Amino acid sequence: MNFIDGHQLVMFIAAGWLLNLTPGPDVLYIVTNALKSGTRAGIVAGLGITAGCFVHIFAAAVGVGALLAASATAFTVLKWIGAAYLVWMGVRMLLSKPGAEGGNSAALAAAQAATAPRTPLSKVFLGGFWTNVLNPKVAIFFLAFVPQFIAPGADHKALAFLLLGVLFNLNAIPVNAGWALAASWMARRATAIQRGMHWLDRVAGAMFIGFGLKLALTDQPSA
Repeated sequence: MNFIDGHQLVMFIAAGWLLNLTPGPDVLYIVTNALKSGTRAGIVAGLGITAGCFVHIFAAAVGVGALLAASATAFTVLKWIGAAYLVWMGVRMLLSKPGAEGGNSAALAAAQAATAPRTPLSKVFLGGFWTNVLNPKVAIFFLAFVPQFIAPGADHKALAFLLLGVLFNLNAIPVNAGWALAASWMARRATAIQRGMHWLDRVAGAMFIGFGLKLALTDQPSA
């Protein structure tokens, strides 16, 4: 694969796993459904989320090659938007407080849902799918995160974007399944999990800021 070197590939996979481990709306959706309707429902929820992400990846890949190889002005605009978005996410994670609304409350909120009625698996899947398809932040994330791992001299940047996006999604499947399997354990130990997720937010936040700064310092790739 001439579009990414071995070190960058390892970094990409590791970053993807860390980002998928970090609590957020997707994790909350998986854990909540696993607690309400069992592990199978949690896994189905994760598959629905993955399917929704694929829509954004394919849509973005159609135009990402042109964006990366376009004029210096177009590249600079995309670069600074992406960098600002990544740094903003990182700062928000670093400043998050245990128990605050968002990722760190995932275990507690999910525990409260354990007594809710079971949801049909088809509805669980579609819920995860449409939640991601209709969320423009998912598209912005992929446009900001994936391109920085593409080698500047890659011949087919759109194909590189597509392959990395697919890899990111496939790597997310076992992580999502792990959240579903751990849901009942999390419910019994909500306080301990909340503390752990708080520190995971710190690590992920620092990584996001680093990615944002790296993107801001990136020169325009060759056409």
